[in-house]
Amino acid sequence: MIKADYLVIGSGIAGLTFSVKIAEKFPERNVVIVTKASEEESNTKYAQGGVAIVLNHEKDSFKKHVDDTLIAGDGLCSKEVVEMVVNEGPDRLKELLEWGANFDEDASGNLDLGKEGGHSEFRIVHHKDITGFEIEMALLKRVHQLPNITLLPHHFAIDLITNHHIKKLKPLEKGCYGAYVLNQKSGEIFTIKAKSTLLASGGIGRVYGHTTNPVIATGDGIAMAYRAKTKISDMEFVQFHPTALYDVRGDQSSFLISEAVRGFGAYLRDKNGHRFMPDYDDRAELASRDIVSQSIDSELKKSGETHVFLDCSHLDIDAFKAHFPNIYQKCLDNHIDIKTDWIPVVPASHYLCGGIDVDMDGKTSIKNLFSCGECTKTGLHGANRLASNSLLEAMVYAHNIFKFHSKNTLETFDLDIPDWDDKGTTIAKEHVIIQHNLKQLQAIMRDYVGIVRSDDRLKSAIKRLDLIYDEVEAFYKKSKITTSLCELRNMLNVAHLIVNQSIERKENKGGYFNIDNV
Repeated sequence: MIKADYLVIGSGIAGLTFSVKIAEKFPERNVVIVTKASEEESNTKYAQGGVAIVLNHEKDSFKKHVDDTLIAGDGLCSKEVVEMVVNEGPDRLKELLEWGANFDEDASGNLDLGKEGGHSEFRIVHHKDITGFEIEMALLKRVHQLPNITLLPHHFAIDLITNHHIKKLKPLEKGCYGAYVLNQKSGEIFTIKAKSTLLASGGIGRVYGHTTNPVIATGDGIAMAYRAKTKISDMEFVQFHPTALYDVRGDQSSFLISEAVRGFGAYLRDKNGHRFMPDYDDRAELASRDIVSQSIDSELKKSGETHVFLDCSHLDIDAFKAHFPNIYQKCLDNHIDIKTDWIPVVPASHYLCGGIDVDMDGKTSIKNLFSCGECTKTGLHGANRLASNSLLEAMVYAHNIFKFHSKNTLETFDLDIPDWDDKGTTIAKEHVIIQHNLKQLQAIMRDYVGIVRSDDRLKSAIKRLDLIYDEVEAFYKKSKITTSLCELRNMLNVAHLIVNQSIERKENKGGYFNIDNV
């Protein structure tokens, strides 16, 4: 058993920001970070665009950023939360700069601010087209300078430890006391007993297969919280990024063509060269993501084509290379020269706007369990996330959770937590069962629970998911724990949440569109 004052599950911007702050504030206390892949592997690492922060007060204002966020959220944002997050932006950026993160500057030495879909002004702070990677590296460098932080890469959090694990606690006293964790290299399952647990486990993109997310984005934190009976909502609001690079080979790992490319002036065209976005919205390519994704989906359904195109050929190519070197090189690697060739693009699962319910202090409905980052529903995004608000949200809520812990004493408890019990299980020989069911799950979600949904498709999805769930649960109960088995189980939990909460929504809002609600 490992005893921790603070257990952090996830090593993206949310988890690392909290860890650095709390470790600096309380050097006598220990922080344990559990992350299932290498320490830098997270959704943060792949965030291209940047961080939306109001800095140019001559042209921009907090009110404009708030209004843009509320418009994107389509009436479902919490205005109080939006104002709080937007107003804290400059202070959180200052901390990133102090920790060593670098951002692009203009010729005058000021931060070079970009513009993305849904934003009325230039306010995106960025580092080329690898902003998330720059932030991730700066945070990890600071983490390694703090002796009271233990970072455990290649460790998989299986389940939260809650009341039903501890016999002498009443079931109604909802509390979290740590987690059971799998060392993926040794196969050992051990207990981390924690006074405070933070879920900062990222997104759910792999549930759809075709996604801009890395392979680790399997909704583990949300699934663990769900099994612990934590309140979870707005799971129907899955944001599809309009422009993922279309791979003719059918590779599921979709490379993101940043929103900022359209902000830079690129046009969306069909195969005949028609620039179709002005047909759908006065903002054309700079409309919010839900509108652009639904417009592309409409075009593809009308034409029967598999993808549309992003045309950058009219842009200043040297300036494009300077702003988007990674995207430019990726296109070249795929034999696409943007000076003359259009980039084939298609919407792909990108971001979850809902998740674990938290208040403004990051508290969940379970005592001693906190959450921040993409796995949460804070009230900022509402029905649709405004581009580049997510990194900001993660920093602000990590800071709020830090402030809460700074003002409130950690609860001590003397509980006899049982070891992980896998008696009667054996090492599974039929891993094909996991892979087959995973592919089925992803196909169901893409075909039945995609950008445009219907009541019939959602009901069919439930029936098909139930069959997979029954088979996987039977397999889980008799098998030794593996990461791939746990991930599949987590993705099934997440898929059920998305479908069931989609069925409950009777009004189209933001990123959610059901043809039977029209």
